[in-house]
Amino acid sequence: MTPKVSIIMGSTSDLPVMEKAAKLLDEMGVYFEMNALSAHRTPVEVELFAREAEGRGIRVIIAGAGMAAALPGVIAANTTLPVIGVPIKGMLDGLDALLSIVQMPPGIPVATVGVNGAQNAGLLAVEMLALSDEALAQRLKAYKESLKEKIVKANAELAEVHYDYKVS
Repeated sequence: MTPKVSIIMGSTSDLPVMEKAAKLLDEMGVYFEMNALSAHRTPVEVELFAREAEGRGIRVIIAGAGMAAALPGVIAANTTLPVIGVPIKGMLDGLDALLSIVQMPPGIPVATVGVNGAQNAGLLAVEMLALSDEALAQRLKAYKESLKEKIVKANAELAEVHYDYKVS
């Protein structure tokens, strides 16, 4: 099977965050690949990856990085594919990574989710792919409906919680 999404992280220490994207893609039935590449330690490999991704069938790249967080921007500079940046919490509670990813120069956009927001990055990738895949679009609709059902159920359970002065 050919992967449609590539999940890239600066190092395997980012896996606990980035696996949330992998789990979402897996749940939605989207083929993906996952690799560790560093913009600073393996710059040649990052550039080669970005330049060859489209030719290998990749349609969306999710790139997670902490601290200097150069990885998503370096990838975006070397491909026309959409890149979704995931700032990873490290120094400064991830604010440094968030600002590094979101403040890209004109012409090099990187869609950016919240700090440690890899699940949303996976969902955003699915939304992009669903534009041209009706079966995936239906799975996405069902997923979003299930989110509503979870809240409705949680609210019903909350109504059963008793406190002496609770009136709802």
